[in-house]
Amino acid sequence: MSFLTLKSLHVILMVTWFAGLFYLPRLYVYHAMLDDDAKGNERFKIMERKLFWGIMTPGGIFTVITGLAMVIIYHDIGVWLHIKLTLVALLIIYHVWCGKLLNDFKYDKNQHSHVWYRWFNEFPVLIIIPVVFLVIYKPF
Repeated sequence: MSFLTLKSLHVILMVTWFAGLFYLPRLYVYHAMLDDDAKGNERFKIMERKLFWGIMTPGGIFTVITGLAMVIIYHDIGVWLHIKLTLVALLIIYHVWCGKLLNDFKYDKNQHSHVWYRWFNEFPVLIIIPVVFLVIYKPF
């Protein structure tokens, strides 16, 4: 696989992962707003589970794999890459936290309000903007 093809694949996988990182917490917002709607509660549980396990997690795993492959192939290692990898590690922690929250909803043990989830949903934006900047400009 050529570098360009690997890079394209990486971008597609990354977009898939990031879409899930943005959308799952938004589902949590609406799930937390439900009152005593048993059908709605079960519907959200299904949507959240399928998004997390069917789209986000495979996207995240393969994003990390293709990213590491590019580091090995391209050898463009600088301070910018260390910062980027640290930010990606924070996104992985966020992803795992989303999984913990998924289990909380699964077992009807959610402890947070929809307002909390609205703020929680903003975190990936704070990480993705610097990651894109680092990749495009490689300032260090």
